[in-house]
Amino acid sequence: MQRVGRWIGEHLVLAAGLLVLVYMFVPIAVVMLMSFNDNSESRNVYAFKGFTFDNWANVCQPDGMCEAVLRSVGIGLAATLVATILGTLAAFALVRHDFRGRSAMNTIIFLPMASPEIVMGSSLLALFVSAGFGGKLGLVTIFIAHVMFCLSFVIVTVKARLAGLDGNLEEAAMDLYASEATTFWRITFPLVFPGIAAAALLSFSLSFDDFIITNLNAGQTVTFPMYVWGVSQRGVPMQVNVIGTIMFLISLTIVVGNMLAARRKQPA
Repeated sequence: MQRVGRWIGEHLVLAAGLLVLVYMFVPIAVVMLMSFNDNSESRNVYAFKGFTFDNWANVCQPDGMCEAVLRSVGIGLAATLVATILGTLAAFALVRHDFRGRSAMNTIIFLPMASPEIVMGSSLLALFVSAGFGGKLGLVTIFIAHVMFCLSFVIVTVKARLAGLDGNLEEAAMDLYASEATTFWRITFPLVFPGIAAAALLSFSLSFDDFIITNLNAGQTVTFPMYVWGVSQRGVPMQVNVIGTIMFLISLTIVVGNMLAARRKQPA
């Protein structure tokens, strides 16, 4: 009976995990399937009419979509770069240094993550209007807003990596007469880099995907989520599913590439 119970327990956990994975990836599979859907005339865009490659061959056929995608990618890359640099520096300061107000700072960084997006978006809008940006909402205000809400995620992610870092490795390097700069670049930074990379990927995903905060602070600028929301009133073009599939495949390639690189570094 114990063997039977153990077998059921082990396989039940495996089955539950597989069901969760299937549940998570079914919407992505639907998006990938709809990217080949030959249904550009019906308002019911998720009725599969037939298989076609025309959606992939004419990705930029809907007016303004590719411009919105490039705009979202550009804003996401810029916001990710700035938020990752500032967030990494802040994480090092919070973990490695003791200063007055450190405990309060550790609490405050969670507020943007815990606050509803509508609250943060309207607060940023009020800030921009008070600062004289009321009639100049656009790329600059979107960029500032995205950096603001990405910072917390970067700090938390890098802090978690730093908290699990073995300080004995740095001490051993300095015992071998390595300078502080050499220790940082040869020991600390390579160990922390996976956390920094994860924070950067998370920041880009959040920035590219954001709608509520962007919509409140965009003015006349249209990003990809705003474009999708606008065209959904008339019927979403199938090329939107193509863009979603491409973004998923890029993310999957990055993850698989990192896994393969990590396996190659492991000793045989």
